[in-house]
Amino acid sequence: MKTATTLLAALVLTIPAGQTLSEESSQLLDDALSAAPPGLRDKVTVMDWENNVLQEGSSNYVCFPTPPTLQGTAPMCLDGPWQEWAGAWMNKQPFTTSSLGIAYMLAGDEGASNIDPYAEGETEDNQWVKEGPHLMVIVPDPKTLDSMSTDPHNGGPYVMWKGTDYAHIMIPARAE
Repeated sequence: MKTATTLLAALVLTIPAGQTLSEESSQLLDDALSAAPPGLRDKVTVMDWENNVLQEGSSNYVCFPTPPTLQGTAPMCLDGPWQEWAGAWMNKQPFTTSSLGIAYMLAGDEGASNIDPYAEGETEDNQWVKEGPHLMVIVPDPKTLDSMSTDPHNGGPYVMWKGTDYAHIMIPARAE
């Protein structure tokens, strides 16, 4: 009887925890999907930052919720080349691509340095940018970025992290 009571108590205690996890997964899913265009949301795979699949998709895009280390919002949806880019960036490894890559951050982000891929906060000289909804593009030949502005306030696309292996085109996507 004592064993049955203990098992019943354990079961009762795990139900709220399971509900909390489900609610948390639902919030992570909603956050991640806010980065994708509406027509892509039911086709993307969504993973949390521990690589748990929250939604299985049919496209080559994987969406992630805002990283748990950040305050605010910064979910993203990455195609195959961008997933490789992200792996290299997170591990501070060299990166080149042979393919064009497109990523979505349609919920915007809370900010990043426009010149330092590893800056953790705003300084007087790191061109901190809080970007609204945007797309990001990586290109196989970094020389194609030479003619583009690096000014995030120029009113159009610009190159972020120019001169690094992680250079990419930022394309603001807000309606004005």
